[in-house]
Amino acid sequence: FHYKEFILQNCFNNIYILLLTLSLSSVLIAQPDWQVPFTSYGHPDLQGVWTSASVTSLERDKTLGGTLIVDIEEARRLENESAFNVLTEADSAPSDPNRLPPSDGDTDAGYNAFWIDPGTRLAEIDGGYRTSFIVNPEDGQIPYSAAAGMAFFQYGQGTGYDGPEQRPLGERCMVGFGSSGGPPMLPVLYNNHYQIVQNKNYIMILAEMNHDARIVRLNDEHKNEVLKPWLGDSIGYWDGNTLVVETINFHPQQNFRFAIKHSLYIPSTAKVIERFTRTDQDKILYKFTVEDSDAYTQSWDAEIPFRKAEGFMYEYACHEGNYALPGILAGARREEGSI
Repeated sequence: FHYKEFILQNCFNNIYILLLTLSLSSVLIAQPDWQVPFTSYGHPDLQGVWTSASVTSLERDKTLGGTLIVDIEEARRLENESAFNVLTEADSAPSDPNRLPPSDGDTDAGYNAFWIDPGTRLAEIDGGYRTSFIVNPEDGQIPYSAAAGMAFFQYGQGTGYDGPEQRPLGERCMVGFGSSGGPPMLPVLYNNHYQIVQNKNYIMILAEMNHDARIVRLNDEHKNEVLKPWLGDSIGYWDGNTLVVETINFHPQQNFRFAIKHSLYIPSTAKVIERFTRTDQDKILYKFTVEDSDAYTQSWDAEIPFRKAEGFMYEYACHEGNYALPGILAGARREEGSI
């Protein structure tokens, strides 16, 4: 009798322990693993060094149509087909400065692959792999208007080699190329790091490319529209845990922003609305909307994941304006003399 009572008591104890374990487990599962960190003055903490490097491009490959999200197998296939993921050791080898250019005039003396860092993976958001940063319109293309097409044409007519003012801003070291400093802030061939520093009244976003620094004034109004600074005039406010930044009055010389993977036209009359949301210890979801009734047939939206970068962000020193630009113009004069 005592033996049976002992067995029953042990069964009851084991059942109790099992139920208690399941109850505690459900409580632990219900609790979030991570919570948004806050600064001492109560704002979500976005500070740190982040990177936006990605194989994903601003606009979608037109062969993909309306396919914004792909599974991991398709993502790996697209990544493997990326031009930046098929580079060889020869592509990283030092260039020979004494090699004569081929007959087509291509000197092949630009960056070798050692210097570039465009990313190796498609952008991943909520477990899905993105084929473009643009999420609206559904085709993943910038909805340029006829007026924008004319603006591109006129820009092409005005560029050339008559003087330094005709050369792109990135070539002149005025701002980073391809809208790296933004807004919107887009990844380019390399130097895709950003450092965010904040206090109660300001947010500073430092782009690694060309060390462009943008200061966002919190709970302020836009300055007089006569003032059109580099990177525009940015003001911000907190919407819950999201930092919302509105930028207008872009410098007119920043209307066109060219990179390897995108050509962007944002006139000085446009408005860019950015949203920064800390979604994990190592992630910020960066969303933006671009509006201009003349340049686009509709507003357009994009999403880019920022990942925590390892180490520090080092100084970027742009020398093209100091050394290359005189050579570029001198080469144009030499070419004119041979015609």
